[in-house]
Amino acid sequence: MNTAGHSEATAPRGLELTPFRGLRYDPDRVGSLAAVTSPPYDVVVRPDGLHHLQDADPHNIVRLILPQAVTPTARNDQAADTLRHWLAEGILTADPEPALYVYEQRHADGMIQRGVIGTLRVSDPAEGVVLPHEDVMPHVVADRAALMRATHANLEPLLLTYRGDGTAAEIVDRTAERPPLLSTTTEDGYSHRLWSLTDPADLAAVQRDLAGHQALIADGHHRWATYLRLRAEHPSPSPWDHGLVLLVDTARYPLRVRAIHRLLHGLPVADALAAVDGLFRVRRLDVPLPEALDALADAACAGNAFLLAGDDAFHLLDRPDPELLARTVPQDRPEAWRTLDATVLHAALLDHVWHIPEDDPARIAYIHDTAATVRKARRDGGTAVLLHPVREEVVRDLARQGVTMPRKSTSFGPKPASGLVLRALDL
Repeated sequence: MNTAGHSEATAPRGLELTPFRGLRYDPDRVGSLAAVTSPPYDVVVRPDGLHHLQDADPHNIVRLILPQAVTPTARNDQAADTLRHWLAEGILTADPEPALYVYEQRHADGMIQRGVIGTLRVSDPAEGVVLPHEDVMPHVVADRAALMRATHANLEPLLLTYRGDGTAAEIVDRTAERPPLLSTTTEDGYSHRLWSLTDPADLAAVQRDLAGHQALIADGHHRWATYLRLRAEHPSPSPWDHGLVLLVDTARYPLRVRAIHRLLHGLPVADALAAVDGLFRVRRLDVPLPEALDALADAACAGNAFLLAGDDAFHLLDRPDPELLARTVPQDRPEAWRTLDATVLHAALLDHVWHIPEDDPARIAYIHDTAATVRKARRDGGTAVLLHPVREEVVRDLARQGVTMPRKSTSFGPKPASGLVLRALDL
């Protein structure tokens, strides 16, 4: 490496991905691999979804990532005890040697995503190696940190993206031609395959290639912030210097970007609409959800637009009052940030019109599933706020400028299934 102008100690560092001894379910000790997996913890937000996963298999990973007990301390102690028991009983076993893991997801609609799972050096935002694009909620970071401390484990990988289309991607694809360590299909229609990469030459080539890149956090901002907090708590060197991630090269395997919707508790649709009278153009849509989403997409091409639901119709909000935006949206950020739907939603509607704190779980929930958000709003008498997705290039450009988007602005996917490979920090 050309280090002219830099000492060895200050030379720029890129992505540093290292092998680890993965913890994996023994397929002979569980009903099926699909039955023990789960979506990431922050996707499993509804009690019915949690109970469904718990009932799927007594060893479903949700018992570790979302333990159920009365108090936070009891929940974390429960997760730690469960992990210890599963290790002692051989439900989870450690692979014999450190590896990087090639991971593939496929869907019948033609979607294919491949990446590599390993432990990534935790780097400060100022280094510009791992780029966040969303703010985080401190209470969620505290919750994840307490769970990781109790279990001394990274229970599920973050999803990071980079753009390379180089040696690492070639090795990932070549590895996927071999028979996998595991193969399963989950009920969402995705097939999952995992391979271990242990050849020293391949490992070195992947590491060299990744060292020249930076990554965007696609999913897992709170867990990355947790990694940073836990690293700061433990003198280096320590296992907390690294965190479990999945790196996907989106030059070869583009991700899908979807919106994350808001469910406003205790705010009937009629009240929400009355509050925006004169501040947005409002149109009632007596159409099915797919047609309402098409109308939202059309409106979003011309500016900020939102779809409200919760009664017997959909209500399209667009053409916000310029004076409202000038009064409520901070003007010290790039225009691309000021004009985001999530920015306008949080700064104008939530803060100034509806007076709902974005971090109050009693007032607002963040839900990925569009239809589920609408159903719950209609059942509970609240208001669903549906958003149109942000383009990936907008997210990446803002992240490179060091500008974070409002919380829960995007949903990149497909997300890695939790439960296929875990990391115990003691190994």
